[in-house]
Amino acid sequence: MNVTLLANPAARSGAHTRAAPEAAERLRAHGIRTTIISGGSAAESSDLLRKALEIGTDAVVVAGGDGTVHLAIQELAGSGIPLGIIPSGTGNDLASAVGLRELDVAAAADTIAAGWRRRLDLARVTREDGTTEFFGSVLASGFDSRVNDRANAMRWPRGGSRYNIAILIEFLTLRGIPYEVELTLADGSTERISGDLVMATIGNGDTYGGGIPICPAADPSDGLLDVTIVRPAGRLRLLRLLPRVYKGTHASVPEVSMFRVLSARLASPGVTAYADGDPIGVLPLVVDVVPAALSLFAPEPRASRPSSPR
Repeated sequence: MNVTLLANPAARSGAHTRAAPEAAERLRAHGIRTTIISGGSAAESSDLLRKALEIGTDAVVVAGGDGTVHLAIQELAGSGIPLGIIPSGTGNDLASAVGLRELDVAAAADTIAAGWRRRLDLARVTREDGTTEFFGSVLASGFDSRVNDRANAMRWPRGGSRYNIAILIEFLTLRGIPYEVELTLADGSTERISGDLVMATIGNGDTYGGGIPICPAADPSDGLLDVTIVRPAGRLRLLRLLPRVYKGTHASVPEVSMFRVLSARLASPGVTAYADGDPIGVLPLVVDVVPAALSLFAPEPRASRPSSPR
């Protein structure tokens, strides 16, 4: 097997810079020919990956977090070429959704070498100008996108704890935002929501921000997206809601509504949405599910027989 390994273009110092060469060494020990590529920017890395796919590669492996995975899925969606993940970023939320997040570099590389694959849905964002982009984990808008703004601007601390700090800071100016939401539910019916919301979040996977289960029932293989909507309440009440969000037990809170949908349209003036941790567009946006769009190397289910559904 010939593999192209895409290294995180933002990793220039620290432990994460070793993930790509360590993964390549481990894959080569399994007899897998591995070529590392990494541009000086996201755009350059995407261009290098496109060229590798044009030349021909059997699989793409990403050593990085959700942002680097996001680059890869733009090129791999619908192609049938499998993706492997060496989780070495800040969030690793898509890796978490498929049981990869807790694996070290060697174990993640061994999972790729074992060759078991599963099909994942992707969410597709369509902007007002008609351009589209995929995401794998969660799209955030409203309060949580402002948290992303703040967390991404922070230089300290590193890791997922900066999201926790950003959440607490954003609470100081928390207020409702006018929204127009149109949902196409799993049964094909339509639900419309109009009024002030704290946030509207769309999940293909269940977590964002490095493990916060905002859409706790989301399954990236069920052909549906999960929508979590939070309505305004007193700041103290919403602050008390936070521990339940971190446990994924917030579905029963009166201000929270959850839906299983085929697609969703979100509109709100001046709100930028984030997906896979990075800005993806200014509302209004339409998000729909593309079932089984991605082939992914993942740990083999324990109950399965020794066969590979390729």
